[in-house]
Amino acid sequence: MNSVLAIDMKTVDAFDPRSGSLIERALFNHRLIVVLLCAILTALLGWQATKLHLNASFEKTIPTHHGYIQNYLRYQNQLSGLGNSVRIAVENPKGTIYDANYLRALRGLSDEIFLLPGVDRMKMKSLWTSSTRWVGVTEDGLEGGPVIPDGYNESPQSLVTLAANIARSGEIGQIVSLDARSTVIYVPLLANTPDGRTLSYADFSDKLEALHDKYEQKGLRVHITGFAKLVGDLIDGVRAVLMFFALAVAIAAAMVFWYTRCIRSTLLVVSASLVAVVWQLGLLPTLGYTLDPYSILVPFLVFAIGMSHGAQKMNGIMQDVGRGMDKLVAARFTFRRLFLAGLTALLADAVGFAVLLVIDIQVIRELAIAASLGVAVLIFTNLILLPIMLSYTGVSPTAAVRSLRAEAADAAGKDKHPLWAFLDRFTQRKWASVAVITAMAMGIAGYAISTQLKIGDLDPGAPELRADSRYNRDVGFMNLSYGASSDVLAVMVKTPEGACSQYDTLNKIDALEWQLRKIDGVEDTNSLARLNRRMLVGLTEGSPKWYELLSNQDMLNTVTAGAPRGLYNDSCGLLTLYVFLRDHKADTLTRVVEHVEAFARENNTQDVQFLLAAGTAGIEAATNIAVKEAWRKMLYLVYGAVVVLSFITFRSWRAVVVAVLPLMLTSVLAEALMVALGMGVKVATLPVIALGVGIGIDYALYILSVTLAELRKGKSLSESYYRALLFTGKVVMLTGVTLAIGVVTWVASPIKFQADMGLLLAFMFLWNMLGALILLPALAHFLLKPARGASH
Repeated sequence: MNSVLAIDMKTVDAFDPRSGSLIERALFNHRLIVVLLCAILTALLGWQATKLHLNASFEKTIPTHHGYIQNYLRYQNQLSGLGNSVRIAVENPKGTIYDANYLRALRGLSDEIFLLPGVDRMKMKSLWTSSTRWVGVTEDGLEGGPVIPDGYNESPQSLVTLAANIARSGEIGQIVSLDARSTVIYVPLLANTPDGRTLSYADFSDKLEALHDKYEQKGLRVHITGFAKLVGDLIDGVRAVLMFFALAVAIAAAMVFWYTRCIRSTLLVVSASLVAVVWQLGLLPTLGYTLDPYSILVPFLVFAIGMSHGAQKMNGIMQDVGRGMDKLVAARFTFRRLFLAGLTALLADAVGFAVLLVIDIQVIRELAIAASLGVAVLIFTNLILLPIMLSYTGVSPTAAVRSLRAEAADAAGKDKHPLWAFLDRFTQRKWASVAVITAMAMGIAGYAISTQLKIGDLDPGAPELRADSRYNRDVGFMNLSYGASSDVLAVMVKTPEGACSQYDTLNKIDALEWQLRKIDGVEDTNSLARLNRRMLVGLTEGSPKWYELLSNQDMLNTVTAGAPRGLYNDSCGLLTLYVFLRDHKADTLTRVVEHVEAFARENNTQDVQFLLAAGTAGIEAATNIAVKEAWRKMLYLVYGAVVVLSFITFRSWRAVVVAVLPLMLTSVLAEALMVALGMGVKVATLPVIALGVGIGIDYALYILSVTLAELRKGKSLSESYYRALLFTGKVVMLTGVTLAIGVVTWVASPIKFQADMGLLLAFMFLWNMLGALILLPALAHFLLKPARGASH
């Protein structure tokens, strides 16, 4: 770096094209070949990008190797109503469900849903499915049958019989609302459609929307919840997010042009960054990947990183042209000066993203792969292609002269620009001390607040969407009308085959149910043990004093024989305890899971085992645990990678400390901001801080590399830092502000987590920039010294 910056300008006219590294000679002495190869690749990968699909998978959002999920997957086919499903509440706004016209429309909707590709038809449930049954005690003994009576003919008498059957079915609060104004169609989903293709949630959601509109026109109100509908709404929102991406590109282009006043260089920087996005999007389908709502921010991050590096290359070439260099020579000298710093920064980004692969959630792993691919292509598009293209086009002579105004004014002995003079003060003892003490205070306060950061959702409904979105309004309707949310946690109780009705086993389940119903957040429970209590009351003329679990094994066997299969499996070797929760907030799940775990440790035997977890809330609990385990591990690995790469670049532990501490402060403050904004750490937010660290190191590397090179020439810290400000610092400020403005527009996104990501990323872009411009020189005052500092 030292020798590069010490190039004698008088030798420019006699520039030797054989000079420079092997890589530089291979690239710049064959510029046309490089440009043609990149053009061909852009065309091919652009064509491949048209094959990219936007979709999501339920299985990809859960930690498939976690013990809870392994238990769920092992017994998935033996469980009822606990997997990936959609719930459709059909409301009669003009009366109750005991209306012939309502029931006729409900039957039509149920039949149409039954025929949709991807529906697990054997497990689908509604008033019109034969699996919805009633059981009653009559003077002749136990009787039962389908809820819809045989010979139903829409007559008043049929409706009276239906009402009686529903009252005896135990379905009130389950698929029949408490106010009898709506019923639920439960729609379990398969991973693949009958033709073997992966279920497209976007297509499935569109079909549900068509049915929603069709039956609302018939006078019904239809409310739909479930993962497939949520993903469908997210995908619709993502299509709107594409407009924000276009807006961010426009803002970036406008800011770069405002800085350079050079149309050709602005277009080249933006184009090179967009080419990187095209390459990345083209590589994804080539390698068999899709894009999902959780990784939709990755193309923007690739563009953002590309703009940062591209602006640095453009600025370097512009300044050299302003000094009188030929555009080709300027491009080569800028390549020499900044290629190593840029390569190190991109490698740090790539490693930081790749660290996300340690997280056992497929959508995050695919996000990591997509981001790493994007960063890898930036090495070619922005570190290589852009300088070569600028070596052909050059820059505006007027813009080149303007880029050296501050340097020319400094050489003429004029006062420094007020902003540069202000920033330069942080190399002095007084200002450096204030900056470091302030940073320490902010770090301590931020850490104290960040300890309140929760894992998982902090709000009811779907936090990925706005609170007033139709989906969350539908969730609210379900919770209000059915007395409990759709958040169900299921405990699987494994017994020997044929032994599920043993008294000792049911007695343990009964004890666990009694304990769980006292936990805050648990609305109700259901199990074979509770059914036995209810049946005994029914067999004793409804006397509540017989609400007991009798130790009579014959009676238990009799009740079990007529019990719904959702409470136990066909081989009577697996029981299911349903825990209906008020919500799926992190604290609620933690309380329930910890209690069940403690109960299992005390009551598990070789024959009887209490296993977690199934149901939407059980899967969410497993996801929260996986995210919690990965959170700190991920940060340690990201920072470990950044430290190692920074040390390889600077060969100075002091320089590494100076570069990394501002990033750590930003991470701590970002966690504090998440607490302030009411955001939890979950699948959607987990990668953001890791991504912010990867981008933030770029700023430090560009400023510190120039500062160190000047220090090693014997210049003072003030002179060295001022030189870095004029050369790379201006662009760091430009890109930090530009990218922050670009992502903060996301707050208007219909997708809540996209808006949250926009706020977090804008915060991290700005604070990483401020850390590189203020805290970095302050730390350098205490740790870095001129000339002899190279030995550290």
